[in-house]
Amino acid sequence: MTEKTANYWHSLEDGRIQCDLCPHNCKLKTGEQGICKARFHEDNRLVAATYGHASGFAIDPIEKKPLYHFFPGRAVLSFGTLGCNLNCQFCQNWHLSHSLPGLIKMQNASPASIVNRMLAEKIPGIAFTYNEPVIFTEFAVDVASLCHEHHLFTVAVTAGYIQGQARKDFFSVMDAANVDLKSFQNKLYSKLCGARLKPVLDTLVYIREHTTTWLEITTLIIPGHNDSRSEIQQIARWITANLGPNTPWHLSAFRSAGKMSHVAATNPRILAELHDEAKDQGLHYVYTGNIFFPDGSATRCPACDTKILDRSRFEIIQNSLSTDGTCPHCGFVISGQW
Repeated sequence: MTEKTANYWHSLEDGRIQCDLCPHNCKLKTGEQGICKARFHEDNRLVAATYGHASGFAIDPIEKKPLYHFFPGRAVLSFGTLGCNLNCQFCQNWHLSHSLPGLIKMQNASPASIVNRMLAEKIPGIAFTYNEPVIFTEFAVDVASLCHEHHLFTVAVTAGYIQGQARKDFFSVMDAANVDLKSFQNKLYSKLCGARLKPVLDTLVYIREHTTTWLEITTLIIPGHNDSRSEIQQIARWITANLGPNTPWHLSAFRSAGKMSHVAATNPRILAELHDEAKDQGLHYVYTGNIFFPDGSATRCPACDTKILDRSRFEIIQNSLSTDGTCPHCGFVISGQW
């Protein structure tokens, strides 16, 4: 397969090229790769090294992304490539996100072959996940555009570290997104992820104000780093003020992983307290993940507190939502795409 010339770059006067995909703005000499390990300078152009290749496929419930207000109970074809433009020390998929193309066996996967598989197996949507889909934007956009031609939905599971024209192109073809908001501390983003907070907040606001993409947010609660009540209050207030109280927020329990295997798992009691604190700040839909917590996965009506949807792990065990997306008890509109 011919190497794909990437979009979102320009030449510099000193012979280097600058990648304009994400806020790192990597400036690369010939032969050098970007921080993401998936884009490199070759023959005076930027190459998208993982275009047309996949590290794996799986059929998952949409709830696993996690998305709780977007076509509950539907299946998605999950797939990813290699690399990431963040360097999270707690990454659970480090073998994919921190690997170089060529070190892990990849399979050829053209946009047409992916969509044909979805049609043959009657899978209604696709999720770009496992590693950061932003770094294979060209590939994701081509697959998503072809999906839409066949009335298949598209989902991005992303850290949202993207900018400019790439952000516009990427989210214009995503029907839903779950964005990781790692913390509300720029210091933590810098120390543990090699990134900055503001571009992620900018992406969240962009999605809400300039796209029709259904948005949900996930924060991994890491003991001793982002598990204080004050930080949860700050995030909840920011989401309410900038994205609206109907934005679902998933608080996910940390499990030892990556370079933070020495950090203890999230205390269930602490997670329950943070869940309640987030709701006290005005958010209507707050969920817990990676841990059992009574009603932590249940969707309740914000107006009358009727349990509308309940889940056990990733399975829908109760769905009393009216066909028009309203509470069957009081008629309140439950935000989402049903």
